[in-house]
Amino acid sequence: MTESHAASPGPIKLVALGDSLTAGYRLPSDAAFPTVLERLLKAKGADVTVANAGVSGDTATGGLDRVDWSVPDGTAGVILELGANDMLRGTDPKVTEGALAAIIERLKARGIPVLLAGMQAAPNLGPDYKARFDAIYPTLAKRYDLILYPFFLDGIIGDRAQHLDDGLHPNARGVETIAAQILPTVETFLGGLRQGASR
Repeated sequence: MTESHAASPGPIKLVALGDSLTAGYRLPSDAAFPTVLERLLKAKGADVTVANAGVSGDTATGGLDRVDWSVPDGTAGVILELGANDMLRGTDPKVTEGALAAIIERLKARGIPVLLAGMQAAPNLGPDYKARFDAIYPTLAKRYDLILYPFFLDGIIGDRAQHLDDGLHPNARGVETIAAQILPTVETFLGGLRQGASR
């Protein structure tokens, strides 16, 4: 018993690095995305923790400014969810892509794998902006050989019942949907982390 316990590496530590969609804007802490995702993973038998490194209002550049201290040593993997605020502000997609690339490279230099959660631009920003912005995430995933979850808000867009009254942020039900939708992708990501740890 003692020997097997000593060999146990403990839970896999993930960090969700994001904006208000990760932080849980206007929601109790137990309804925020990282907490809900951790609960779903544990229900499927995964020994994992998901730390909440979401900051409401953060842009990709803001995430870059704090990535070193938001992702502590011992982190096994990062779920990177940034870019929605860049899009809402009409930030040049080149700026967003550059900041996200820098975050990925910082984490890569520390040996921390990244699951990239994509965002899509609202149609009212025009077809040119939407095409350039939407291309950021598949481009980065291909460049850095990352697992990509194409659209973080998949499953709730257009459904008022899953949003707060601002029409932008998910309510508790919406977060449950987001976490359930991304769950298989996170499980694939975890599988890769386990393989890497066992090498």
